[in-house]
Amino acid sequence: MPGQSQAHVLIIGASHAGAQAAVSLRQMGHTGAITLLGDEEVAPYHRPPLSKDYLKGAKSRDEILLRPADSYAQSDITLRLGERAGSIDREHKSVLLQSGDTVSYDTLILATGARVRRLPVPGADLDHVFYLRDAADVEAIRDRVKAGQRAVIIGGGYIGLETAASLRAQGMEVTLLEAQPRILARVTSEAMSGFYRRVHTEEGVEIIESCMASEIAQSDDGLTVSTSCGRQLDAHMVVIGIGVIPNAELAEFAGLDVGDGIEVNAFCQTSDPDIYALGDVAHHHNPLYDRALRVESVPNATEQAKTVATHIVGKPKPFSALPWFWSDQYDLKLQIAGLSDGYDDVVLRGDLANTRSGAAYYFAGDRLLAVDAVNAPRDFMTARMALSKGRTMDKAALAGPDADLKAAII
Repeated sequence: MPGQSQAHVLIIGASHAGAQAAVSLRQMGHTGAITLLGDEEVAPYHRPPLSKDYLKGAKSRDEILLRPADSYAQSDITLRLGERAGSIDREHKSVLLQSGDTVSYDTLILATGARVRRLPVPGADLDHVFYLRDAADVEAIRDRVKAGQRAVIIGGGYIGLETAASLRAQGMEVTLLEAQPRILARVTSEAMSGFYRRVHTEEGVEIIESCMASEIAQSDDGLTVSTSCGRQLDAHMVVIGIGVIPNAELAEFAGLDVGDGIEVNAFCQTSDPDIYALGDVAHHHNPLYDRALRVESVPNATEQAKTVATHIVGKPKPFSALPWFWSDQYDLKLQIAGLSDGYDDVVLRGDLANTRSGAAYYFAGDRLLAVDAVNAPRDFMTARMALSKGRTMDKAALAGPDADLKAAII
């Protein structure tokens, strides 16, 4: 095998994680060959705008590219698009592509991401029933958008809500179904769920909670969605957003350790030290929360890519980033720092019941776990700083609109 600096690095997956790994390797001095393999026919692009500006038509495909398409060749990165990996031969250190080609590697990076969870009801595969995961999905949805027509969205998580906001901005009537008793039930507090329910209702979205789609059927005018709560909803189109599943099968079939994603160590190495995994597919230990996580976010993918690159070039730095996220809906900028799982107390700032800004701080006992900040960047930045340093915040000191947030850090 050549020296590490001359090793051929093959990256499977050309989204945020894979593209950042390739670029970071070059920036950190790796001189060996780098091949970036992507199953889409387009250069790597930003995913967050898909349900927002790209769906609304406010940005073109070129405007959401991560980098200019020709920048990869300029950095001596071989970009192979429209190629899907079929299997990994660890013994001979090669990957068989579905096209029949074989690509050898010295070091392999798996940035295979996640795929949409399919809705297991009759009619979910009909025309004009869409999922939203890649640019082609969004383009198909955009072709069906028509002001005054109705869309039914199945799933009240962030993707469903962002899609609802984008379709309302284009004049569509929108009904959103959520199986849980409240939207965002898996990821946020009751107060924040109520906030988003109110805002979406004010914007004209009909939200139906504790209600599931039981069947989708063709009708004279489009589609009809039958529900567990007895409603029959006519629709020009249906968009389904009920979560994702990590694409770990390639690793599993190669004999790598797989749980909720591909198991990796602090440097994103798998059970095979010559194979790394990162991004949405990687199940890693987060030292700030002292537990294993699989985080679906662009910042996580970017930071793990840098961790992998530093390890490959011989400057190892273990991954220890704080998870953070964001969501844009209407005039709302939600910024989330940390993970609220396991909270037993919520401290609210601002008037979430009547205005369009405020924050929810999540605690387990006296330990700060996370913050949801809507149009409240000061709350987000302060809590993120505290969490990144392993600190907490004094609950009493958070009260009042003029609270000294930095002074509340303890």
